Formats: sequence, structure tokens, C-alpha cells
Amino acid sequence: MAQQMSITLGKSLIMSGDLYPADIVPVLAPNKYGNMAVFPMAWGFTHQATPKLLANCRVETADSKPLWKDSWYRRRCVIPASWYYEWGYPVYEDDSRNMIEHCNTKKVKFAIQTEGSDITYIAGFYRYEEHDGMQVPMFTVLTREAVGSVTDIHDRMPVILDKNSLQDWIRPNRDPSTIVEKALTNMVFEQSSDLLSTS
Repeated sequence: MAQQMSITLGKSLIMSGDLYPADIVPVLAPNKYGNMAVFPMAWGFTHQATPKLLANCRVETADSKPLWKDSWYRRRCVIPASWYYEWGYPVYEDDSRNMIEHCNTKKVKFAIQTEGSDITYIAGFYRYEEHDGMQVPMFTVLTREAVGSVTDIHDRMPVILDKNSLQDWIRPNRDPSTIVEKALTNMVFEQSSDLLSTS
């Protein structure tokens, strides 16, 4: 499948490094037996209202908007990553700058991951879209309001899953809302220009 997707989309499967919308990456999703398996998927839903790929979805509206609702209940997946990254203003332990000084500061890249783990499991869901006659699996990342230390960097963050909840997350007969309520918030970050966002 990965080879055919690469030909159809003009992209190669990316196993490590920074990822961007339209990239083809390994994603965890249920196989025909309902067990978790690895599948190549392209990042971002398409929509007729915009030329941009929809790379993320707000969890607050995932169960109500027509674009997301079916996938929210029936086709959930997990994107494993070493890090995800976000751009924000430098974080200081004792920041005495005023708002004007803060806003005039150049944003920097932060690498963020689950505390105490080498792998960060990001919640998402997927659907199939037709591209040149091929049914291509496309995924999007689920986001929530930032919590904990991430609020120093950005007001949003991905929904991060505990390793023990992955199988429940991908099963259509489970309630996704209850799993999201238990999403991890213990994140750590460091300012970085060269750390990989995923691997």
C-alpha cells in the first residue's frame, strides 16, 4: 500500500524526522480483526471549502461537525512520535518583561513529549479519500486546550494518549469521550532547533 500511495500522491513514506501535512507516515489503526497494526496514511483531510489540508481537529467539536463526526465514532487512530513541536515565545523562570517586550520577541521552536517516555502517542482519526482512482487513508490530529506546562508555549496541544488506552481508542465500540477525559497532561519540553519532531 505504501508504494502505491507514494506513486499516487507523489510522496515517499517518512519513517523519521519532521513531518508536515500531506506527508505519508506510519499510523496505528485496527486491522480487519480489530487488532492494532501499522498502516501508511497521509496527513490531512481535504475539504472543498479550502485548498489547505485539515491537519487537525478540535476535540470540542469532533462529535458534532459533519466533517469529523463519522471518523470520531468509527475510525480512530494513533500517531506515535518521539516529539511533537510547537513554536512559541522563549520561556523564562522569572519573566519580568511586559507584554510589548514579550510580543516583540522572536518565536522559537520547542520539542514537546510525554514525561518519562520515549514515545508520545497522539490521538487522531482517519477516513478514506479517492485520489486518482485509489482509496487513500488520510488522518488528522485531535487537539485540545493546552494544559500544564504547555500553556507557557501555546493555547492548544494534541490529545496525548496513555499507552494502556491505545487499543480502546482504536476500537469503534468504545466511547472516545471517556478516553479523551483521561488524556495525559504531564508533558516536558525544551527549546530546540534541531530535535526531530517525530520518529
